[in-house]
Amino acid sequence: MNELNFKSPTFFERLKGMLGVDFYRLFHTPMFYIFLGIAAIIPAMILGTMGMENPQTGATAAPLYTNVWHIIAAEMPLYVVKNIADYAHMNMVFIFGGIMISIFIGHDYKSGYVKQLFTTHAKKQDYILSKTIVGAFSMACMCVTYLLGAVGAGLFTGISIKINVSSLVIAIISKMIMSLGWASLYTFLNIIFRRYFGVSIVSCFFFGTGILIIGAAAIFGNSSVLNIFLYGSSVYACLSSNIITLLVCLVCSVVWTLIYTIAGTRILSKCDVY
Repeated sequence: MNELNFKSPTFFERLKGMLGVDFYRLFHTPMFYIFLGIAAIIPAMILGTMGMENPQTGATAAPLYTNVWHIIAAEMPLYVVKNIADYAHMNMVFIFGGIMISIFIGHDYKSGYVKQLFTTHAKKQDYILSKTIVGAFSMACMCVTYLLGAVGAGLFTGISIKINVSSLVIAIISKMIMSLGWASLYTFLNIIFRRYFGVSIVSCFFFGTGILIIGAAAIFGNSSVLNIFLYGSSVYACLSSNIITLLVCLVCSVVWTLIYTIAGTRILSKCDVY
């Protein structure tokens, strides 16, 4: 009898297979398209309601923004939020991306999919990377729809569109790059709270709002040192961005992805995944 030699799939072959399954699920998950729509509606709603008259007092509220691109990013890196206008920009979509990851991982454990997955061939590292990449892709897509919503609302309201184009482009690309780091953080959190869907959702909101960095900035001041943190790097991508900004966001996103992937893999390796 001829001996059959079975070649183990390579890392890239395993990851490709898992990504195929996860992307299929993503494109067939209604919540993905709902979040894309919400990401577009948020800037349109904020810009569209600016300056509206209060029917009770007859007074007109002062506009939050004087330039349409302020809803994309702040003028300068602001770690200390002084008003809602400093906070209400593209970073909000990362929270929705975290919820998408929570839905994916929560369903995997509730349905018993991971039990079948990890008892056959998949490595835990591949599972975490696949969820991170799909999560980053969904966040990047939300950044795009958010941008389209902002542009559409800006044209409708006639608000100023003057901007340094190169800085704007770098800021948008930098925020999309940060999607990878955010996705790795949310995947890590959902690995920790894998059996508690509600807790994982709350953790996404807590870390997604950047409360830790805002608190640190309130104590230590508005310092660029805070860019070593994930949220700080997202804020660093502002309307005065340059190529250094892009590199900082890229390095932070990649480093945090490596850290959270390794940490998440160790957790799954030492704990009961079922």
